[in-house]
Amino acid sequence: MIKYLIMDVDGTLTDGKIYMSSSGEAMKAFNVKDGYGIHEILPTLQITPIIITGRLSDIVAKRCIELNIKEVYQGVNNKLEKLQKVTDDFSKVAYIGDDMNDLSCIRNVKNAGGIIGCPVDAVESVKVLSDYISPYKGGEGAVRDFIDWIIKSKVWL
Repeated sequence: MIKYLIMDVDGTLTDGKIYMSSSGEAMKAFNVKDGYGIHEILPTLQITPIIITGRLSDIVAKRCIELNIKEVYQGVNNKLEKLQKVTDDFSKVAYIGDDMNDLSCIRNVKNAGGIIGCPVDAVESVKVLSDYISPYKGGEGAVRDFIDWIIKSKVWL
């Protein structure tokens, strides 16, 4: 039974690009379909959405408020250590990430019997460990697609 959807941000919920204006203002783009899946679908499945990301961003904090994501961990250098504080049962975790800094969590979740997903543009070392590779790129609906796959495959039960 899946109880948590752990998500990376840059390259997973976003396209991994950081847009900067000439005044230094940073911007990120989020996909509305991902947001709907997180805000509307996950609660009906009793799955808690959780963000664990290496970067610090006010933009991410604001988006998480909009989506009612209550557990948001930013500026995390050791994602596995943070994940261990979130839950000690990795078999109840669905994890979606895209890059090398997700690998320690991915390996541990996979070894415990949890579920791993990634966007199609994830690095190869993440893809080879994934149970599901979305046909969508990060920031283009990959998270929603992973949520839909979780439902269809009934791995959340």
